[in-house]
Amino acid sequence: MVTVGMNYVVLPGKEETFENAFRKVITAMQGIAGHSRTKMYRDIDDARSYVILSDWSDRAAFEAFIASDTFKAVANWGREQILAGRPQHTYYDR
Repeated sequence: MVTVGMNYVVLPGKEETFENAFRKVITAMQGIAGHSRTKMYRDIDDARSYVILSDWSDRAAFEAFIASDTFKAVANWGREQILAGRPQHTYYDR
């Protein structure tokens, strides 16, 4: 099992847009092989900073999902100009 920590910083004023977009990603994850749960957290000291913690059977299952057409269809960060920079992913083996 692996937990993936996905760290995002969004552009000012794009917080609600990001949250709505990520709800679509979480919905898309449901039923994907290897995925068990995902939670989003917002930094109380920096409202533009988020971490999403997602549990997967292994790293390969997560990487297959983010490379999938399903993910690309709902992850519209570039089209919507939501992110202040590239997301940072950290893997925690359990």
